[in-house]
Amino acid sequence: MTPRTGHVGLNVTDLDRSLAFYRDLLGFTLLAEGEEEARRYAFLGSSDGDGGPVLTLWQQARSPYGEDRAGLHHLALEVDSADRVRTYESALRAHGVAFAHEGVVAHREGSASGGIFFHDPDGTRLEIYAPAGAEGAPAPAGSAPTCGFF
Repeated sequence: MTPRTGHVGLNVTDLDRSLAFYRDLLGFTLLAEGEEEARRYAFLGSSDGDGGPVLTLWQQARSPYGEDRAGLHHLALEVDSADRVRTYESALRAHGVAFAHEGVVAHREGSASGGIFFHDPDGTRLEIYAPAGAEGAPAPAGSAPTCGFF
C-alpha cells in the first residue's frame, strides 16, 4: 500500500498572522493550538469537520520560505469548481495577496483543470485549483505543468 498524505506541516514566522490567513481567508478550522518549549503551533482541519488535522502550523521559522532550498515546492489545495477558485481569488485579492498569474490559468495547454497561484504571508507557494472548468484558460508554461513554474 502506498501511504496517503495525513497532514502537511508548515514552519511559519508568526503564528497569529498565519492563522488569520489560513483560517480567515482560506476557511480552515482551528482544531487545537498550544505551545511547547517556546514553540507555538496550531492544528487546522477542513471546514466540513471531516477528520483530523490537514495542516499544522509551527511558529519556529526565523526567516520566510526559500524557494532555493530543498523541501516543499508548493502546497496545492483542491476545490470542487472553477467558480469556487474564483471566489477564493476575489477574497485573496481583497486582502492584498499578489498572484503569480492573472486569473485562473490552466495546468497545461488544453487542460480542463486549473487554478490560482499565490504565496502565504511567509512566502510559501500555494495553489487552489479545480479538476475542471479551466478549458480555454491560458497555460503560462505551455505544455509543462504550470505549478512547477512559479
